[in-house]
Formats: sequence, structure tokens, C-alpha cells
Amino acid sequence: MPDIEITIGGRSFAVSCQPGEEHFLRAAAKALDGEAQPLIAQMGRIPEARMLLMAGLMLADKTAAVEDENRQLKARLADVDGRPAAEPVRIEVPVIPPQLTETLAEIAARAEALAARVEEKITA
Repeated sequence: MPDIEITIGGRSFAVSCQPGEEHFLRAAAKALDGEAQPLIAQMGRIPEARMLLMAGLMLADKTAAVEDENRQLKARLADVDGRPAAEPVRIEVPVIPPQLTETLAEIAARAEALAARVEEKITA
């Protein structure tokens, strides 16, 4: 087991951990030190046990707040997932009836016939 030296609140501690977990231990010590430093700045020199207790409680409070937020977000997500799917939007596209095409073709033929008659009369 590797022994790691960590510093919390200006005090050094030798701690053992499982091989490969050194990074996690250092990260946890850094978080605990981050809570201990403001305590020392506000209160001055305090007993080691009290400093560690207060810093641990502050971290636990932050962790509880994050867990509570996580629980609320999971509940909201479950609510959203439980909703029925939205109805698809129906879009109607106008379709030209086949009779209209036939009627237009008939009108075009009549117009051409009239144009031909007018042309005949003009040339005659």
C-alpha cells in the first residue's frame, strides 16, 4: 500500500491507500484543505480534530446539497420520461383534383381554337 503525505489546513498527514488510488486521495485531501483554509483564516489556530471535523462537516453539507439537487433533477427527468409522446403535427397539403387538370386542358384547347378562328378572320 502506498503511503501518501497530504496537507490539510497547514498540517501534514501520512495516509495509506490502495495502489492506483493516489490521485483520488490527493483530490479528496485538496477538497478538505479547501474547506479548512477559510476556517483557519477566520478563526486562527484551532485544534487539529476541530479543524478536520468542521472542514468535513462543510464538505458533507456541500455533498448533501449536490445529492439533493441530483435527486430533484432525477425526479424531473422521470416526470418528463413518463409523459406521453406528443401527438404528431398533421400538415395538410392541398392536392389539385384530377378534374381541374382536365378542365384546364379543355379551356386551353378552346382558347387555341378561338385564337385560330381570329387568325383566320384576320388573314381572310
